[in-house]
Amino acid sequence: MIVGQGRSNGQFTPCDLCPLRQRRGLRAFTADELAFVKEFKTDELRVDAGASFLREGTRSEYLYTVLHGWAFRYKMLDDGRRQILNYALPADMLGLQGALMREMEHSVEALTPLTLCVFPRAKLWDLYSRFPSLAFDITWLAAREEQLIDEHLLSIGRRTSLERTAFLLLHLFARAEESGLVKDNAIQFPFTQQHLADTLGMSLVHTNKTLKRLMLSRAVRWKDRVFEVVDRAALAEIAGEDVAPRAPRPFI
Repeated sequence: MIVGQGRSNGQFTPCDLCPLRQRRGLRAFTADELAFVKEFKTDELRVDAGASFLREGTRSEYLYTVLHGWAFRYKMLDDGRRQILNYALPADMLGLQGALMREMEHSVEALTPLTLCVFPRAKLWDLYSRFPSLAFDITWLAAREEQLIDEHLLSIGRRTSLERTAFLLLHLFARAEESGLVKDNAIQFPFTQQHLADTLGMSLVHTNKTLKRLMLSRAVRWKDRVFEVVDRAALAEIAGEDVAPRAPRPFI
């Protein structure tokens, strides 16, 4: 086990009392689905901020759902340069690539202290064979990851520095809303400007200057890590598009 990880030793949140089930942005389980997920979940894993619990080149024997906290997926070049691919928030699934493919093609690091629901890969076939509705949910989650990568590639390749910064912040804000983390149009983002720079493919200096330009638009405020959307329409216009609210989405 990697330093910074800890198992629950059998003491974990019952699926019946899962706080994610209270989120309006997440779909409800049927009674049969909930009963199966209770069998499927075997443990909870707690990970300290800064610890990488899935590593590129390894195969995962488990799937994880984020119960509490934030994480990010990333790849490293040999000279130490890092590209953050995307972020994982509560209700997002991690480890699917390493469980279904030969090995992980990226690593995952805890951005904050994490609590993860643990599901063994060996039971995945039972889910697909017995519960097509849950199998569709996993397919939906995988397709969503592809969509996020598409948007990220578009930002890196074609959006201007101001557009890509506005889009990323609006995108993360919308996902935080979906997870019930936003209150009064504000959230305390856990990432630093260096994380943003490594996501946007920009230098730290360029990222800082771009954020200052975005603040001058008065569409958002960001002080003491509290990010507030003041004018969503204006932020969406800068980003080039809005991140429209979605119907309740699946999770496992």
